[in-house]
Amino acid sequence: MDTLAIVVLNYNGLSFLRRFLPALVAQADGHPVYIADNASTDASVPWVKHQFPGVRIIEMGTNEGYAGGYNNALERVRSEYGGATYYALVNSDIEVTPRWIDPILQLLESDPMMAACQPKIRAQQERTLFEYAGAAGGYLDWLGYAFCRGRVFDVLEPDTGQYDDNRPVFWATGACLFVRASVFHETGGFDTAFFAHMEEIDWCWRVQRLGHSVWACGQSVVYHVGGGTLHKSNPQKTLLNHRNSLYMLYKNWPADGWFLGKVFARLVFDGLSSVLYLVAGQWGDILAVLKAHGAFYGHLPTLMKQRRALRKSEKRPAKLYERSLVWQYFGKGHHRFNQLDQ
Repeated sequence: MDTLAIVVLNYNGLSFLRRFLPALVAQADGHPVYIADNASTDASVPWVKHQFPGVRIIEMGTNEGYAGGYNNALERVRSEYGGATYYALVNSDIEVTPRWIDPILQLLESDPMMAACQPKIRAQQERTLFEYAGAAGGYLDWLGYAFCRGRVFDVLEPDTGQYDDNRPVFWATGACLFVRASVFHETGGFDTAFFAHMEEIDWCWRVQRLGHSVWACGQSVVYHVGGGTLHKSNPQKTLLNHRNSLYMLYKNWPADGWFLGKVFARLVFDGLSSVLYLVAGQWGDILAVLKAHGAFYGHLPTLMKQRRALRKSEKRPAKLYERSLVWQYFGKGHHRFNQLDQ
């Protein structure tokens, strides 16, 4: 069994593979690199086979998104190649740096209850700034709005070393996510109903409820293009983010007396976001929010079963940020992580 398997999920990402795979292979420190191909229709697979014959390729017959793609790929790494103690799930649009692996492996080795860890994520084009998808480790407020050390809503901080420490966080980004293989397989991996977006936050929430921890490592840095597969302006991304956020919240929210009130409040906030889309003339995004809510209601029977099962297996609650990020940002003008009321 390998110590680490580096697995890149690819879907029609030939341009990114050409840019970033050479450095990834060079900086793999002897660990095997896999390309898990989600039924690409471009020349990704032939190019990798020709240029990097030492890279192991897992070809899948259909595109099952990030969640299903990684679930299938990591199961095949385990069954066909003997598996690994840890997996590094790396987006095809990630640029790695020297020694990006060792600090994270050392951190994971220090605590057997640590289920996941991420490096610092900087923007690949504006290289002094943190990148939206993960920055220096993620958190979630009580209404399910995600934010990070280094990123609150769309405000990105410059990386001046303020988050160079190692510390537990609520979620680690799927853009470059190290996971303990045993925990990933024991939990069934990602929820495939998500397809893509926020499945890693849902998984991090679930593993914390089982007693594990999630960390960010300040001594490891990678760069992320962001939006390489699905740009944030695409209404499909709006649909996935709104729908999957509701899926995740309903499954995992603590069972307190305010549970249904919180669900209602989140639905109201989603409605207010539609007003902003209306003002901007973004009709596709308005339709996406409506579709997301329809999908949520249609998926409720399954979510109810999942919620009951998760409550039965819970060993400890996962701690959310108890204040409203919306109020912190829009009401109090707190646009940076270290400005938020703790």
